[in-house]
Amino acid sequence: MVDRRSVRMDILEIMTHIPHRYPMLLVDRILEFEPGRRIVGLKNVSGNEPYFAGHFPGHPVMPGVMIIEAMVQVGGVLASLLPGAERKLAYFAAIDRCRFRRPVRPGDQLITEVVVTRVRDRVGKMRGTGRVDGEVVADGVFTYSMVSLEEMRQGVIAGRIVNLEEAENDPV
Repeated sequence: MVDRRSVRMDILEIMTHIPHRYPMLLVDRILEFEPGRRIVGLKNVSGNEPYFAGHFPGHPVMPGVMIIEAMVQVGGVLASLLPGAERKLAYFAAIDRCRFRRPVRPGDQLITEVVVTRVRDRVGKMRGTGRVDGEVVADGVFTYSMVSLEEMRQGVIAGRIVNLEEAENDPV
């Protein structure tokens, strides 16, 4: 049996599980994965991120909503791999008990661990924790809702989640 904790995903494989693209794709790599239970993802925080130009000039700090979004995207990869999630997409639905403990700055590596706490048909909950250099920077409990790709006029083409209307009009 394969030890799934050592499974790693690069950005190309991540994009087969969630529809986000630059500049909103905030997961660079999956470092660990335990099916149906837990996932660990990495975001390299670059000084070139577009939000640093205004948040804050001379004192760049990653916005809290972007930290949460990075954590939720890691959870989205995990949700996409749950039993029954085939051809479905996890939508972020709610956040509870979110806390920010210290700033995230350019040059940091945001490591997010997400653990499934409840799964019910189309809705579930996960607990996410973001760390930089082993220190907790943010945590919270996220609720997600599963939606079929067909309902959203999206599909998987060449291993990527795409808008079907755009794909039909693309001459490539």
